[in-house]
Amino acid sequence: MSVETAAPTIAAAPAAPIDTRMASLRAIYIIWYRDILRYWRDRWRLVASLAQPLLFLVVFGSGLSSSLGGAFGRGSGISYIQFMYPGIIGMSILFTAIFGAMSIVWDREFGFLKEVLVAPIDRWAVAVGKALGGTTQAMVQGLILLVLAPFVGVKLSVLTVVELVPLAAVLAFGLASFGVAIASMMKSLQGFQVVMNFLMMPMFFLSGALFPLTNLPGWMTVLTRIDPASYGIDPIRRVALSNSG
Repeated sequence: MSVETAAPTIAAAPAAPIDTRMASLRAIYIIWYRDILRYWRDRWRLVASLAQPLLFLVVFGSGLSSSLGGAFGRGSGISYIQFMYPGIIGMSILFTAIFGAMSIVWDREFGFLKEVLVAPIDRWAVAVGKALGGTTQAMVQGLILLVLAPFVGVKLSVLTVVELVPLAAVLAFGLASFGVAIASMMKSLQGFQVVMNFLMMPMFFLSGALFPLTNLPGWMTVLTRIDPASYGIDPIRRVALSNSG
């Protein structure tokens, strides 16, 4: 009579818990790095994104500065092109930061975003990574435009640049986050571009980039106060022109 013995079984080791916080931090870096790498490889995009601010600065700045004749405002000692210069930096930051969120819609259309969202990371990590990517791109654009300061008569010291960097970073991150919020609701690139163009032009013109926000009609004053870009461009102008005039 034979006795059957059960084969010994080996219990599977419990899966190691996933550190979601560290995984989310790594995801933020990877998403940021991917967007920056894509931005840096597209050199024509970098050149084209600088063309519009330069066009505004040369055409509007030079033309209106000569039309207004000398100082922009009595006793200010600031020409119109000098007044406009910080606004053009803000314009570049505005457009670059918001349109940087277009990569979310692009990734959704090609299925990459779906793969990211099923990963064991927090959803907020995706938004932060995209916002930081747009912020970095906008900062690069803004810093490049600082090179033009001597050509428009704006004196920038090392201390002034140090003060400008955090102001520009806060503005860029806020606008990039706004762009991410809008892009997360869009299903197509065309829809995102239409909505952003509809929102960005009023944001730019009401931000104080091209004219002072004083002595305006009441309805326009209300609009400028709810424009988030105005709260970034005004302090940038105050710091940038502190040594001019």
